[in-house]
Amino acid sequence: MKVLGIDPGSVVTGFGIVEQIQERYIDIVHGEIRLKRGTSFTSSLEKIYDELFSLVEREQPDAVAIEDIFYGKNIKSLIKQGHVRGVAILAGSKHHLPVFEYTPLEIKKAVVGYGHAEKIQVQNMIKVIMKLSELPPADASDAIAVAICHLNHQKKNHI
Repeated sequence: MKVLGIDPGSVVTGFGIVEQIQERYIDIVHGEIRLKRGTSFTSSLEKIYDELFSLVEREQPDAVAIEDIFYGKNIKSLIKQGHVRGVAILAGSKHHLPVFEYTPLEIKKAVVGYGHAEKIQVQNMIKVIMKLSELPPADASDAIAVAICHLNHQKKNHI
């Protein structure tokens, strides 16, 4: 199974496609969609949608897993994050892919074993789990973690 994980952000949106073959996780592609300062929010949403849509078309994952909105940010940030989540979900659903949502707590627990892990802990675990030669960028690492969380969740539900 191949899963596109997405860490939605209004400045940086992370993505990572992870394929599970038996008990191994394989890093197909990961990266970050970085938005230019001063770009209109509408144009930013369009860029995120276009890049994720193209990624799905090119890599053909079986599912999309996305981080759910977490609380504690200011309301304006939450609304922007909601918009980004919307275009990310749309990019997957336009390809008729199932979309799954996970909380930051579930994601960190699935990868680090501790739901309140710091970003650097997630990055380090992703490097180890995926056998990467260097730390992936922070938001890409979070996206890979979302994909792994989904794969673990699917495994539990099929045992």
